[in-house]
Amino acid sequence: MSDAVLAVIPARYASTRLPGKPLVDLAGKPMIQWVWQAVAASTKVHRVVVATDDERIATVVGGFGGEVVMTDPELPSGTDRCAAAARSIGWESAGYVLNIQGDEPLLPTSLVDDLVDAVVIGGADVVTPICRLTNPADLAEPSIVTVALNNRGEAMYFSRSPIPHYRGVEMALWPEHHQYWKHIGLYGYTADALQRHVALQQHPLELAESLEQLRLLADGARIRCIVTEAELVAVDTPADAERVYTLLAGL
Repeated sequence: MSDAVLAVIPARYASTRLPGKPLVDLAGKPMIQWVWQAVAASTKVHRVVVATDDERIATVVGGFGGEVVMTDPELPSGTDRCAAAARSIGWESAGYVLNIQGDEPLLPTSLVDDLVDAVVIGGADVVTPICRLTNPADLAEPSIVTVALNNRGEAMYFSRSPIPHYRGVEMALWPEHHQYWKHIGLYGYTADALQRHVALQQHPLELAESLEQLRLLADGARIRCIVTEAELVAVDTPADAERVYTLLAGL
């Protein structure tokens, strides 16, 4: 295995709540371009590709100079698409692969650098960012994934339900009693961990929560969580897009 770092940005056209979201205009650029620019600006990433199953996305990405890999629309997760893209371009021997979700237009390049540094340092199969969750209303939102950590800062479990459940205390007061962590769906994989991930069958917990990271976690993988102060807004709905449009227009 080499020390090269491949970054893959999975981008699917289909979305129940926001169809075609990678192409949504955000302050004059499609969302996928904002993400691609942030990743491409990292001097620690050796190659960036967008993995998509849609020719419309491929055309737009090619138009702004990005590299595209077409992947099977039936693949079950973004990480499966990352592995398929790596195999397609002959980079399965890369030492590390980043999975950068295509719906994070506020992604700072510094966070990409942090992911590379963390996965290259070693000691874990996967690295992923988390941030402090302090708003009690977020605990009741299934789109916000929380994570429980062990004493080494590694994930014990991810869930769309708030974890832990703080027994005997009103939910609005939970953040006053415990530090809750919000998971940000970006990953740095060692090549071995990525290949292990796609060789596994989808786990019942992964299917129940619709969280791909549970596949490896259930198999005993070590997932190291790195704390970030970056203010990210994943775009899942038209309201998210409007909010991000306003933020980007002000830059």
